[in-house]
Amino acid sequence: MTTTAAGSTTILAPLTGTLRALDAVPDPVFSQGIMGPGAAIEPPQEVVDVVAPVSGTLLKVFPHAFVILTPQGWGVLVHLGIDTVGLDGAGFTVHVAQGDEIATGAPVVIYDVPAVTAAGLATVVPVVLLEHTGEVALAAGLADGAALAPGAPFLTLAG
Repeated sequence: MTTTAAGSTTILAPLTGTLRALDAVPDPVFSQGIMGPGAAIEPPQEVVDVVAPVSGTLLKVFPHAFVILTPQGWGVLVHLGIDTVGLDGAGFTVHVAQGDEIATGAPVVIYDVPAVTAAGLATVVPVVLLEHTGEVALAAGLADGAALAPGAPFLTLAG
């Protein structure tokens, strides 16, 4: 996460993949913005490393999802796939623990995308700002379908 002189904050992409609008996520809790604003990433059909999109404290850590609480008090949720909680950790290798302090770009999870696909589940990764009421936009120059790499600018928060 970086903050510019103008006061905007950038959240970085936590994994490689293709940018997707949040409303394209096949789960109404995400697609309708109930969890908060954000965007999603469709990962490639390979095992991928997932890194911290921001620095902060790991508020919650599950094999399929994690929440980082930033120093500004924002909760950033990264959810690996849809309905993947039912896999009981299969397809995920976690490198961190709840309560850990983490830096932007640090490894969090290895995501076995082919294993999730083989289980018949959607692999898309929603990244949302929990209960955030401020302005959230795609980082400059990004649009649906853009290729992303871990650590690339992804979302921008005003103020």
